[in-house]
Amino acid sequence: MPAITVMLKPASGLCNMRCRYCFYADEQKNRSVPNYGIMSEEVLRAVLTRVLDYADGECTIAFQGGEPTCAGLPFFQRVVELEQELNHKHVVIHNAIQTNGYVIDDTWAQFFSDNHFLVGISLDGPKELHDLNRLDGKGNGTYNRVLRAISILKKHCVEFNILTVVTSATCRSIRKTYSFFQRNGFDYQQYIPCLDPLGENRGQHDYSLTCKAFGQFLKDLFDCWYEDACRGHLTYNRYFTNLLIILTGQQPEACGMLGRCGMQYVVEADGSVYPCDFYMLDEWRLGNFLTDTVTDIDRKREERKFIQMSMEVNENCHPCKWYPLCRGGCRRDREPMVNGHLQKNYFCEAYYEFFEYAYPRLAQLARAVEAGVFGSHI
Repeated sequence: MPAITVMLKPASGLCNMRCRYCFYADEQKNRSVPNYGIMSEEVLRAVLTRVLDYADGECTIAFQGGEPTCAGLPFFQRVVELEQELNHKHVVIHNAIQTNGYVIDDTWAQFFSDNHFLVGISLDGPKELHDLNRLDGKGNGTYNRVLRAISILKKHCVEFNILTVVTSATCRSIRKTYSFFQRNGFDYQQYIPCLDPLGENRGQHDYSLTCKAFGQFLKDLFDCWYEDACRGHLTYNRYFTNLLIILTGQQPEACGMLGRCGMQYVVEADGSVYPCDFYMLDEWRLGNFLTDTVTDIDRKREERKFIQMSMEVNENCHPCKWYPLCRGGCRRDREPMVNGHLQKNYFCEAYYEFFEYAYPRLAQLARAVEAGVFGSHI
């Protein structure tokens, strides 16, 4: 029985913000029950029981949304109590939360600090960039609220990282954004490409990413990151760091870089389990932790061939010299399926252009990592 990572949506798709590119709001529109409300204690207890009975050694419980803090601080206080009560095997539990930071105050931050939560904060860059898409319910920008939340987390010594959604505007301003992050000491960064709504052709929104823009984004961001590394400051960039992990002969941890989908358990507020945050649709429901064990869920996943389908290598990838690094990318970027087969990654040309541009320096950094120049940074 291995370690296990489970993502919970304790407030389903409820959110106190109205981000213009929200992929989960779009998913909600494409299923029979858009929103399941706040997770009950019955469901929470069932989920934790299933997970802690299955886990061996350690497990990670990650809370996302929607906005998970909409479940309220008492919900998370109960989480910690139930984890202690139900952890009969004494596994090591890692708690994490991805939040927009909108309601974070001293009380929340002290709770995260006391209980060793890793906090991901969604921040798209400096004010003019962040406030383009990350709006509150009245259509106002949320930058000031988020920076205030970060300040409070720092005051309480909470471990946090930055999650940035990459839009067309991000691509035009990534050097400025990177400098902004560095000035503020945000050394742990993750960038995720925004998704266009399900069923739409890509590129129809002002926030949409084109392949060309994303390719230039990767090159510009890499230049900034590499320059810092040359000065002895190797920051954590989830994508670039995982490329170094691959180049040093290790297994990447980042989803979308394994060459297949990972073994994920994403749990809606009613206990329903799905194989991926991007596939929380009726047709991909694998069961419910109120009635099904982890083994039951795995069996259903196997029957649906969710992971097996993601392992299919597109004919265009076989001869590509960069496939050992690219590995096909995220399955969602290979949709829609054609005649039962996933397509070439939408960003294929962007990745190819990036590897052609950056590989010599990536390989140089990988050799430096192996030589211990950066210690155990990765």
